[in-house]
Amino acid sequence: MALHDELASAQRCLDELHRYVKRLEQQLGSGGLEMRRVRVDTDRLRESLALLRDADPALAQSKRTDLVSIPDTPYDNTLWTDSDDEGLGAHHGPGH
Repeated sequence: MALHDELASAQRCLDELHRYVKRLEQQLGSGGLEMRRVRVDTDRLRESLALLRDADPALAQSKRTDLVSIPDTPYDNTLWTDSDDEGLGAHHGPGH
């Protein structure tokens, strides 16, 4: 299994652990030292895994490969000349 897959699997496990800890906290209450310690340790594990991912440049780059950069420059208006205006309202105001 690739490193990226291993980290994703570890993240899913930690997310599941976090859900179980929240359920335990609801049943046992959050005031006890033991429960607070488990919650803090769980949060620390999640933070540590995030730091591990961010520490490796190759992992940081491959972390979100599904993102696409969109420029801030305006679009070329000629891109829209052949499109329908359905649902956009009238161009010339009411009655035209």
